Amino acid sequence: MSSHISAEAARRRTFAVISHPDAGKSTITEALALHGRAISTAGAVHGKGDRKGVVSDWMSMEQDRGISITSAALQFEYRGCVVNLLDTPGHADFSEDTYRVLTAVDAAVMLLDAAKGLEPQTLKLFEVCRARRIPVITFINKWDRPAKDALELIEEIETRIGIKPTPVTWPVGVGGEFRGVIERIGFGEWRDGRREAGPQVPGMVRYERSPGGERSAIAEQLGAAEAAAMFGADYERAQEESELLSEVEADFDQKTFEAGQTTPTLFGAALVHFGVGQLLDLLVDIAPSPFARDDAKGEPRELETGFSGFVFKSQANMNASHRDQLAFIRVCSGRFERGMQVTQAQGGRTMSTKYAQTLFGSARDTVDEAWPGDIVGLVNATGLSVGDTIYQGKAVEYPPLPAFAPEHFGALQMHDTSKAKRFRRGIAQLDAEGVVQVLYSERRGEATPVLAAVGPLQFEVTTARLQAEFDVPATISNLPYQLARLTDAEGAARLRTAPGVEVFSRPRDGAFLVALPNKYRIQTIQNDYPGIVLEPLLAGGQG
Repeated sequence: MSSHISAEAARRRTFAVISHPDAGKSTITEALALHGRAISTAGAVHGKGDRKGVVSDWMSMEQDRGISITSAALQFEYRGCVVNLLDTPGHADFSEDTYRVLTAVDAAVMLLDAAKGLEPQTLKLFEVCRARRIPVITFINKWDRPAKDALELIEEIETRIGIKPTPVTWPVGVGGEFRGVIERIGFGEWRDGRREAGPQVPGMVRYERSPGGERSAIAEQLGAAEAAAMFGADYERAQEESELLSEVEADFDQKTFEAGQTTPTLFGAALVHFGVGQLLDLLVDIAPSPFARDDAKGEPRELETGFSGFVFKSQANMNASHRDQLAFIRVCSGRFERGMQVTQAQGGRTMSTKYAQTLFGSARDTVDEAWPGDIVGLVNATGLSVGDTIYQGKAVEYPPLPAFAPEHFGALQMHDTSKAKRFRRGIAQLDAEGVVQVLYSERRGEATPVLAAVGPLQFEVTTARLQAEFDVPATISNLPYQLARLTDAEGAARLRTAPGVEVFSRPRDGAFLVALPNKYRIQTIQNDYPGIVLEPLLAGGQG
């Protein structure tokens, strides 16, 4: 069985797409699924006429606004591999959800808008990948539109984030006049079961948009003479720039990629599917398969050890007809079998896994088995929270997931007191999912919880879901706080009547938080209350 587990793990490629909002993340997710034949046509973020919207954006607010709010998991087979693609929110207000998802992947695709280059949210997410030592492939998107110079983009990546791009494709034609690409490596060149960079293919791959743009693009391999005759100066310039890249040692190298020192880079246009097939091939060829993960003590849990996994996301009411709750589990070791009895590391409780599903956006299928790298949805696994570990056999507990400091605070008020029970149930559900942090203060009482969030759009999601899923209309009044600090029970008691601040309890973990209007108030409190405990809430640690 152990050799079978290793073989199945070697087939897995589990990755996420990271980007700034509007760089085309959901579009490329759909395009990858299309190339993997998981869907027959790809939808734009906003469907037009009878053209469907993206399958990974299942929440009505996502479909209405054309943004990704939740995290979606898509699984499909391609070239003998099982691809687990985790789509994540691009909007900065939901960065905490994205950070959690990055704990569950083995690689990432960094998506850049060709006209804008590196943007703030992309930079933040890349730093998370760097900190977690996640190898990154870069896809420069929207080359079918006016864009920065290709060499300028390559230089920007290297100078601003300190990782060397090694282009594996190079564009023929400037942004907005995309003819195709020169393939700087031979895709699919294998040696002894491991990919090595093959020789550059002479000529280029010419792209042509499929009718309607919903299916894979037409790609045609042209020889060097044919490419030169057809595209003249554009092809010659691309050749010269590709040669220049080799001269400055910007050629692909597997070892430096896995070490996080280089980022293989491709050019394309996800909306019309240019270059997406090459990206999928590259992911299968070079992205790492699952490996032994360290537990909370820093000791690796080998793949062949008994089943283990952790909850990186919890989501309720993805299927409005069933009103169920789904815990997203990243399988870390062993073989998962539906119906197996597992132990929850936090508390030692045993539970059944009878209702297990694979995920494709909001669509689901029953799963009978899964292997390291796979994502399994456990339905109505009550008692499981984000960050929990489950296992069978040898006990294990994985490190806690990062918590983040809130920057926005709002008092939540319901309009119909007859729905108080639903209101409390809804708030507890959203708190368990990590949509917001739910806080209470003596000043306001239990009837008026205060929500704390990374971004204000999280408040809109909260009220929308309370209305849609629990039939509880509610409004949020913004509070004049911009940051919070942890304190202890003594500090909470001392500060309850302090002017300009508010002390909250957080039922999720029993912590006490002090909300403050600005960083300057911290200094005055420390002066007025000597010895007071005020600890920052940092990303990467439980806080």
